[in-house]
Amino acid sequence: MAESLPLEMLTYILSFLPLSDQKEASLVSRAWYCAAQNALRESLGLRGISCISLTNLDGSLASHKVLQSVAYHLGPHLQSLCLGGGSPTEASFVALILGCPTLRILDLSGCNSLFTSGMLLAQPETAQSVRQALSGLRELSLAGLRDLADLSFNRLSSCAPSLERLSLAYCHLTFELSLVRGSIGSQDASPSQFSFHNLLRFVKERAGRLHALDLSGTGLPPEALQALGQVAGLHLQELSLHNCRDLSTEAVATLCRQQPGLTSLDLSGCSELTDGALLAVSRGLRHLRHLGLGKLQRLTDVGCTALGALRELQSLNMAECCLVSGRELAQTLGSVHGSPPHLTSLSLAYCSSLKSHLELEHRASDLKDPCPEPQGPSLLMLQALQELDLTACSKLTDASLAKVLQFPQLRQLSLSLLPALTDMGLVAVARGCPSLERLALSHCSHLSDEGWAQAASSWPRLQHLNLSSCSQLTEQTLDAIRQACRQLRVLDVAMCPGINMAAVRHFQAQLPQVSCIQSRFVGGADLTLTL
Repeated sequence: MAESLPLEMLTYILSFLPLSDQKEASLVSRAWYCAAQNALRESLGLRGISCISLTNLDGSLASHKVLQSVAYHLGPHLQSLCLGGGSPTEASFVALILGCPTLRILDLSGCNSLFTSGMLLAQPETAQSVRQALSGLRELSLAGLRDLADLSFNRLSSCAPSLERLSLAYCHLTFELSLVRGSIGSQDASPSQFSFHNLLRFVKERAGRLHALDLSGTGLPPEALQALGQVAGLHLQELSLHNCRDLSTEAVATLCRQQPGLTSLDLSGCSELTDGALLAVSRGLRHLRHLGLGKLQRLTDVGCTALGALRELQSLNMAECCLVSGRELAQTLGSVHGSPPHLTSLSLAYCSSLKSHLELEHRASDLKDPCPEPQGPSLLMLQALQELDLTACSKLTDASLAKVLQFPQLRQLSLSLLPALTDMGLVAVARGCPSLERLALSHCSHLSDEGWAQAASSWPRLQHLNLSSCSQLTEQTLDAIRQACRQLRVLDVAMCPGINMAAVRHFQAQLPQVSCIQSRFVGGADLTLTL
């Protein structure tokens, strides 16, 4: 029946599909192919688009046509391009880049097909043309490329002379420590391996311009980090070392002395680090704004005392620091003179030892007081806070949450997996955090319709709400949310046995602006049969 539709009507129908689905539709028949191409041209013909993400493209003719259309319609104005996870051909990639002369950001993470042969940009004429097109490129992501080698990296990086930010996260780097500090000639570039000494040479050549580097998951050893940090003329502002498990506390201390201008440092997952690393960071990086300490299993309350020295800190990630109880953290971040005045994001997710010390000396225990005043060190001092993650902090109670969660500017909050959270705590949080736009409460089994009947009216700005696996909620909660949260866009009620599909459909009919509702296994579906 679809074959009998006029081309214009079929084009109109396909225009509502995302690009990936349009590509699949184009394979149905010749008529669908023509309609998909027309829909693509119309969607790409929109003016003002400077950023586009084309993930999971392959080497098919349809994908090639997509890239051609992007280059033709958007290329002259495109500033940011993401091809992450795709498998485009080298020829399609080069043609696309030549059509995008104003690119500033290029993401090729996971695009292994471009580097498998080792011949990308091997032709001097092609490399010269690409260099002209990428002359203004500032940011390049090559994360997750298993086939990246010295030669292919050198060819591509030489085409981006203005590069300032580089991600090599989870690339397979090889380390020959005897060569870390040696003089390496161009003849040593490997066609099959990506070596640290080749990367070090690149950093030395670009030291004056390069200011952001992501080496997460590369297995960087302490000696290599020291060699990077001491490169003459290198003044890094951002450095990510996530999951570099071999790094030592001494290596981090040396880095802080070598690169005192760092404003962003991610040490999450560097499991050998101790409290001494945080002490070194606080002493050496006084202008730090973003700090990642997640999954540091050896970090204790003693290390938290150093955070008060980071007066410019804006975001702090301490997720899964299982030895942090919260007492010293509250003492440091919550004191009148010690709290970072600009801290907007704090993650304490999965800190299993975190207790009600968050409020410390706070004496206002009356849950009816909507604006209690702290009488001592308290996280209430962090009044600039906009994002807070307390997921799976299982020792927190209604009383401690009611005392701590009094942030009128808070936009994003996660209280998922809190077994002690009840309606009383929910209502207290609603009163204390009226500006929430994103709220996660999944697996909070004690929440009920009565709690939401009282809390929903406090969150008129709510846009994203996760209530998955809240076993006591029914369609009455959906009604309360529908009436009070008129700006809602995304709702997750998956695995809520008290909510059925009829209630979900009614909710969506009443709030058509809700673009996504996750409702799998609602109504008490038998998962053993469904799966």
